[in-house]
Amino acid sequence: MDTERSKTPTTCAQFKINQKASQPIHAVNLPPSSTCKIKADNAKYIPDPSCTPGAINPTVTEAMLKNPAFRTGCIRNEATTEEQKTTTYGWYKQTHPSDNTGEGQTCELDHLIPLYLGGADTLDNIWPQCGPDGVALDDRYFKEKDKVEYYLGQQVREGNIALADAQQGIASDWTQYLPKADAFCRSGKCDFTGK
Repeated sequence: MDTERSKTPTTCAQFKINQKASQPIHAVNLPPSSTCKIKADNAKYIPDPSCTPGAINPTVTEAMLKNPAFRTGCIRNEATTEEQKTTTYGWYKQTHPSDNTGEGQTCELDHLIPLYLGGADTLDNIWPQCGPDGVALDDRYFKEKDKVEYYLGQQVREGNIALADAQQGIASDWTQYLPKADAFCRSGKCDFTGK
């Protein structure tokens, strides 16, 4: 954990963040007592709310998210380690891919409410988002969700949607925002460098 902490951006010191704080959308018992089921909505996968309801870090404010110095590295891997996160593969009966990097990446341990929107780095906010098979990297579900995350983040930063509404909306069904996110990114407004 100390190695991971040393990677925290130096700009994070200005924010008063409790990196381990978590407020789930609704309480769940973890590890789950039964297998978590992935649901298909709008032909994309969403997690089982009884296993991954989504959680926010209540110490990450809208003002922090609007600050250009904020980076997701301010909270990443502080509440849970990568090893802890991988346990969610077992909850969802997903095979942990052995070579899951670069163009061959098929799954992502995804924050349902992204850190970019004040999501918590806790297990009630993490699930293995895999698939679909046989498509280019940019067409994987987790890459599609990245567009939604960036779109909603920009909407919050521009004052077009309240942070709480974006957090609740993406936790309930991230796929509902796909058409708007696709249009937003096609217009050239998606710049993931600030995430």
